[in-house]
Amino acid sequence: MGVSVARIRVLVVDDHRIFAESLAAALAAEPDVDVAAAGSGPAALRCLERGAAEGRRFDVLLVDAELGAVPAGSAVARAVPDDAEAAVDGISLVTGVRRMQPALRAVVLAEKDDPRRAALALQAGASGWVAKDCSLQRLLAVVRGVLRDETHLPPALLTGVLRELTEVRKHRTDSERLVESLTPREREVLRCMVAGLGRKAVAERLFLSPHTVRTHMQNVLGKLGVHSTLAAVALARRAGVGPAEPVLPGDVVERGGQPA
Repeated sequence: MGVSVARIRVLVVDDHRIFAESLAAALAAEPDVDVAAAGSGPAALRCLERGAAEGRRFDVLLVDAELGAVPAGSAVARAVPDDAEAAVDGISLVTGVRRMQPALRAVVLAEKDDPRRAALALQAGASGWVAKDCSLQRLLAVVRGVLRDETHLPPALLTGVLRELTEVRKHRTDSERLVESLTPREREVLRCMVAGLGRKAVAERLFLSPHTVRTHMQNVLGKLGVHSTLAAVALARRAGVGPAEPVLPGDVVERGGQPA
């Protein structure tokens, strides 16, 4: 009778098919690894959804940092923040997937060391940043390590990544301070802006006149020290401000203390 071995389910995501298939084949040779490969963000999403539906969730996502674009209408794209840093690449895929499957560990595969991109990957929820040309044994060590809640970075990147994360935290603190200067109503307006609502839609949602909404928006921009809605939304995202919740058909909305 053989001894049952706990198996690690790994999904390799890379739009360079030869690399993805070669890496998957190398990993599959390990006795405790089950592996699948996907050539795009949407394909990865389908694999993850199918695995979840079958009760065979993946444990680790290995994703190319320079993965091609994820279609704007996909579930992953909807889960990705709308600020200027959220380029639709492998790091953005990590962001969306980690929101949908928090237990999944993600490792970003990169062709070159880049402290800023590595810091963004960690912020997105990745547990590791590994060079594509590293040895198979090194990669396996990272895969097994992240399942023990370890974070893996090349030693040469550590100082740069810490510097980047410190700078990000400073910007976030500054952004939070600016948002705190807004009145409760201005924060409501800002959350509507983050949700992508225009002036008319904000007016209808908050039961205000378009002129009043315009004034609130101008005040928001002035207090945040920015000159455009896009810049205000990016700053709000850095401060952790989320979008206003959508109003669904049939919801009861209060107007002036009375149900609308």
